[in-house]
Amino acid sequence: MLDRANALAAELVRLRRDLHTHPELSFAETRTAAMVVDTLAEIGDITVRTGIARTGVVGELGPGGGPTIAIRADMDALPIIEANATAYASQNHGVMHACGHDAHTAMLLGAAHLLREQFANERLRGRVRFIFQPSEESWDDEGKSGGLRMVEEGVMEGVDAVIALHVDSTLPMGKVTIRGGWTSAAVDDFTGSLLATGGHGAAPHEGTDPIYMLIPVLTALYGIKARRIDPVEPTVLSVGVVEAQGASNVIPSEVRLQGTLRSYNPRVREQLISEVEKAFAVTRAFGGDYRLKIGRGYPAGWNDQRVAGWLEQVAGSMLGSDAFDHAPAGLGAEDFAYMCQKAPGAMLMLGAAIDDGVMRAHHTPIFDIDERSLPIGSAILAETALRFLRGTVRL
Repeated sequence: MLDRANALAAELVRLRRDLHTHPELSFAETRTAAMVVDTLAEIGDITVRTGIARTGVVGELGPGGGPTIAIRADMDALPIIEANATAYASQNHGVMHACGHDAHTAMLLGAAHLLREQFANERLRGRVRFIFQPSEESWDDEGKSGGLRMVEEGVMEGVDAVIALHVDSTLPMGKVTIRGGWTSAAVDDFTGSLLATGGHGAAPHEGTDPIYMLIPVLTALYGIKARRIDPVEPTVLSVGVVEAQGASNVIPSEVRLQGTLRSYNPRVREQLISEVEKAFAVTRAFGGDYRLKIGRGYPAGWNDQRVAGWLEQVAGSMLGSDAFDHAPAGLGAEDFAYMCQKAPGAMLMLGAAIDDGVMRAHHTPIFDIDERSLPIGSAILAETALRFLRGTVRL
């Protein structure tokens, strides 16, 4: 399979660079979706549905009469000004594929090509569902991401297993990370205000001061992980915004805070939210009050042990047993988790670092990948789906 994928390498690079040059933000991936539709039509024998979750595309290959496996790729870019001076740098100022979704889309199109050939050659039974998802990076005005919207609109109905991969620009090309169990964190955010009377800077005793209250509130917030959560449970609480309006002689009436919460365990997720509420309530001991809003984000992602094992077998057969990086899972978030709630699923991290000593981290203006990873990704996805349809691997 890898040899066949390598024969597609030039086309995969062309697709990825076209997408990288013309990035689109969440739920605005109209050109990207059109390109996906056109490419699936060129591949042939794939039934295509469009307009799912606004700009999503779903292709289906195979006659049925057997199991169905879904393969997902995300399509959206980020609001970042690209700093790379490559020939394929973004032409859409202020928008950049800085997380590799252009590569994911190209690799899934490559997998579709490989599997269409295999169906023709082997008369396979069953189906492969190719899910091209919008808006993994953001939410709509109802707080729903593209993955959740696609699940709500039925893309996982009848699916027996689902797989995906994500490029890792910090992992050497030819390496992979795959594990069963928790693989991405639940993500929630909080937006709150510490409320007081404010007043004249020369007479602080005549009112209440939210900046004075900020110190114990921050102490309480940062003490949650240290003193309120079981220390063996992976959690993060980070405050990213502290704002107040005023002047050197004006005590403001409000201080605004924003932060993020990350966790795996659903019980810990609820405890974090409860503890944040208690931390903000400290203001009342100082004569103030608070306002707090919790934004519920993606659930934690769980790699099914069996499906993760399939990906591990395939990657090992193609890249060798020394290809595996066994770094522990981090607390990044991924809305592929919604799909894994509907069917056994797993995501593989695919090494794609450019070997020149420059750290091209995700979500930065200099993000880029080694494009030799593209056929590897297509081959892993296609071969894993093929083994499931043949019955070589089972749930």
